[in-house]
Amino acid sequence: MPRKNEAMAKKLDRIVFTLREGDEFIPLISLLKACDVVYSGSEAQEVVTAGMVLRNGEVETRKRAKITAGEVIVFENYEILVEGWD
Repeated sequence: MPRKNEAMAKKLDRIVFTLREGDEFIPLISLLKACDVVYSGSEAQEVVTAGMVLRNGEVETRKRAKITAGEVIVFENYEILVEGWD
């Protein structure tokens, strides 16, 4: 029988996002839109300002936070791994 925490843990859909060649970062709301985890830019802004997005395990409320290679973004059941283009 699984432990309570194991049963409650939800499986995250993993998305690997690669920065474009020459780009050092992507703004958080642009990343959410590019990965199709939100329907629109306004929804991306709303979920970020509402504190629904985690950046490396911490709540991120800055809509234009510069997300760089190696960072992990979690929103709802999505885990976005950001990679460099090299």
